[in-house]
Amino acid sequence: MSRATQVAKVADRERTAARLLKSSADKFYDPLIDIDWDAPVVAGKHYHPEHRVSLYGTDLWDRMTPEQRIELGKHEIASIASNGIFFEVLLMQMLLKQVYKHDPTSDHVHYMLAEIADECRHSTMFGKACKRFGAPAYGPPWWVRQLAKALPVFGQGPSAYAAILVAEEVLDRMQRENMNDEGLQPLIRMVNRIHVLEEARHVTFARQEVVQGMANAGPVARHYHRALTAVVSYFVMLCLINPRVYAAVGLDPKAAARAAKRNPHFRATLHYWGERIMKFLDEAGLVGGPTMPLWRKAGLVKK
Repeated sequence: MSRATQVAKVADRERTAARLLKSSADKFYDPLIDIDWDAPVVAGKHYHPEHRVSLYGTDLWDRMTPEQRIELGKHEIASIASNGIFFEVLLMQMLLKQVYKHDPTSDHVHYMLAEIADECRHSTMFGKACKRFGAPAYGPPWWVRQLAKALPVFGQGPSAYAAILVAEEVLDRMQRENMNDEGLQPLIRMVNRIHVLEEARHVTFARQEVVQGMANAGPVARHYHRALTAVVSYFVMLCLINPRVYAAVGLDPKAAARAAKRNPHFRATLHYWGERIMKFLDEAGLVGGPTMPLWRKAGLVKK
């Protein structure tokens, strides 16, 4: 890459960061102030649209009472939110490593610090939502937690941003639907609305990092980033619904997890949630080749 091209890319990155910094200053929320955590839970309202619950359309679903269905939706949202916290913490670790490597006077670093502050508030918001509804912060299984410790080490460059984008954009697609659903709990809708508004900036930033990183990557690096993105994305999707949510509503966790895995309605939901980010990753050169079976197992590519 020529010196002139490098200078142009840095300038472009700085312009994007400056614009996102201004947006961050103009519109941000503090969940401790902007959400009424003492507001009553509305009887009969759902926490998650029924057609997005993992067991919707199965025999198990048909045998569940309306109260069980609402409760399962609540626990699935708690599982998704607490996994969101887990992946946001990983993102913050990676961003902090980047802060060390770049000029602390640059808008690029200043925006990374602003995003870390956003993610701190989001993690607080998700945790308080779980607590308010009396649901555990399920998070991923313990063995995924152990594996994830290696991500900040191996997750360098475009694959690090791409893998986190999968977690962010899957959640974003779900929340854009939920925040407009008047049948859901008002608190759920408010949490979703805040996250969608602020996450749009993070997505813009991460997408630019992916595009620039892949443009500069050689053949070996491109294969590496493609493989790592697929592996991490598989675990992101695997962890969304912790099987313990089924035990919380009186179901056998193993049997219910098997039913959800085979459920065509839920596979269609996973594909819908990932549709937008998969199009971007494909265009960026991060989907294809030997990694395709993992994308299919994750539910992000149709079989």
